[in-house]
Amino acid sequence: MKKLSLLFLLLITFFFAAAQKKRIDTLRLALSKAKTDTMRYEALSNLCNAYFLSNLDSAIVLGQQGYLLAKKNNWALNQEKCLDDMAGAYNNLGDYVKSLEFDFKALKIAENSNDLYEISRVNDNIGSTYIQQQDYKKALPYLRLALKQSKTFASSHKLYRAIIYVNTGECYLDSHQADSAEYYLNVSYNDCKKLNFTDVIGTVQRDLGEVEAEKGNKSGALQFFRQAVLSDKAIDDSEALSIACLSTASLYHKYKKQDSAEYYAQKALEAAETGKLEQDVLNAGKVLYTFYDEDHNLEQAYKYFKITTAAKDSLYSQDKIKQLLSIDFDEKERQQELQTAQKEAQAEAENRLRTYILSGGLGVLLLLAIIFWRNSNQRKKANRLLSKQKHEIEEQRDQTNKALTELKLTQNQLIQSEKMASLGELTAGIAHEIQNPLNFVNNFSEVSVELLEELKEEAKGGNNEDVIAIANDLTKNLEKINHHGKRADFIVKGMLQHSRTSTGERQLSNINILADEFFKLSYQGLRAKDKNFNAEMVTHFNPDLPFVNVVQQDIGRVLVNLFNNAFYAVNQKSKTAGTDYKPEVSLTTLTENGQVIIKVKDNGVGIPDAIKEKIMQPFFTTKPTGEGTGLGLSLSYDILVKGHNGTLDINSKEGEGSEFIVKLPLN
Repeated sequence: MKKLSLLFLLLITFFFAAAQKKRIDTLRLALSKAKTDTMRYEALSNLCNAYFLSNLDSAIVLGQQGYLLAKKNNWALNQEKCLDDMAGAYNNLGDYVKSLEFDFKALKIAENSNDLYEISRVNDNIGSTYIQQQDYKKALPYLRLALKQSKTFASSHKLYRAIIYVNTGECYLDSHQADSAEYYLNVSYNDCKKLNFTDVIGTVQRDLGEVEAEKGNKSGALQFFRQAVLSDKAIDDSEALSIACLSTASLYHKYKKQDSAEYYAQKALEAAETGKLEQDVLNAGKVLYTFYDEDHNLEQAYKYFKITTAAKDSLYSQDKIKQLLSIDFDEKERQQELQTAQKEAQAEAENRLRTYILSGGLGVLLLLAIIFWRNSNQRKKANRLLSKQKHEIEEQRDQTNKALTELKLTQNQLIQSEKMASLGELTAGIAHEIQNPLNFVNNFSEVSVELLEELKEEAKGGNNEDVIAIANDLTKNLEKINHHGKRADFIVKGMLQHSRTSTGERQLSNINILADEFFKLSYQGLRAKDKNFNAEMVTHFNPDLPFVNVVQQDIGRVLVNLFNNAFYAVNQKSKTAGTDYKPEVSLTTLTENGQVIIKVKDNGVGIPDAIKEKIMQPFFTTKPTGEGTGLGLSLSYDILVKGHNGTLDINSKEGEGSEFIVKLPLN
């Protein structure tokens, strides 16, 4: 049975290759016989698409020729399509800069033509290129815009909508947001199966396998990977097949099944070599080299090391080819633009001369106006200075009497401003934290509207099983909307409580929830100020922690001050420490001797012994001028000790970090 299956697969591959060669020969003949620009452009476009999977260099050259022909005839959308084709080829070659350059040119043409289908398609391609560069924050806005625009597509364009869902799912998957990724991939998967989109289904199956692997579901991941391999073989997509086999190898390697891992890695290499995909050859060769190196099989490791090295050399050669292709294309386009520019040069010269004469006259008038204005302004300044000096002399006596009163008022204002400073520290963090649940609410709301339309159609058709299935999906969506809505509501209520002036009214509070929320918001607040800052947040919560009777606003301010100080300390150390340093802030809660204990620990710069006794004093600070008032720890100490009969202790060692320990009595 195995021999028959293998023979069948070889026959399919042979006939497909033969059919592809025959198609290319036919298109080349059509190009040679083309008598009009329209016929020539059509042949160039078809040849470019035919070479896209097998010979990217030829596809780029044909795309350049089609673009110049379209530009000569002012065929705007044809120019856009050629630019988009070349961008895709450069993307596959790994030249993402050139790919984005062509796609942004294509997007501008599509927008000027107001072609919503082409606009959506190019936006999706730009998002896909950013995914290749692992810049997921830039990719998502383009993918969301493409998805929104695709909702108006006719049934003949539903394949592209399925592709947009795949790319959006992959973006969330690479960002380690498995739930969001699974949603978009399932939508695409259902469309692919329903409409028999065989070109896409293998990629979706592999991505769903990666989702299951991310969730730790080995059997589910393996099932999807096997389906992907079969689907990619059926359409002879060497690149997708290589990637699917490599994903399967990585899964087996993760679960210590080395033989299976090496088998699928070799299959990935074979597929990449068959398709002459040097980047995929390099990826598979690296994996095989690593696997055999782990097995201490030096002979095999060396073999694949040589394959990897050869792939690198080939890629460098491809870089040279890409540069030459780019130079050739730019030169042809430049010459075409020069011809147009020469026709406009003579008319522009006459206009330029008239402009120079007019500008000269205006310049003289402007110079005279500036001289008159300057003299008038100097007189006004002199009069204002004399008036100001006279007024200052008259006010000096009053200022002396008011100095002591203003000093006392300023001190009170500083104390009050420190109480509200923590609110400002949280603003950026809250904006970031509340965006996540709102994004989920918006996404699932949009999807629910689409499902309702499908529900109506299925109900009209009497398809009760589909109606029930869609209703179940709607129920799940509404549950998620409700969950994330409550999450946003919790953040807003927490913010409102924190911003209110303390009334001194105590209430039973869950310290775990209170501390965790302010911990996240404090971190996001610092991240909003400094995009380069990163720190690992570690929590150890006692799940059986009893409720404590506290003034929530006051305890929130204490926690914000402690978290801000900890993140500031690790951020300062990261600026001078080596690359091995990993900033970390930990939050721990526990009970001991009738007290709830909160520990905030960092591995930052620490506190020098010489100033440990001073840090609780009002207005004492180690931060640069303008970054701190020196009231945070002082007010925190007063809130805990005087307001809650608690304590605030500090353990610190200079250069190694600090630990602040808050103790609150249960009674």
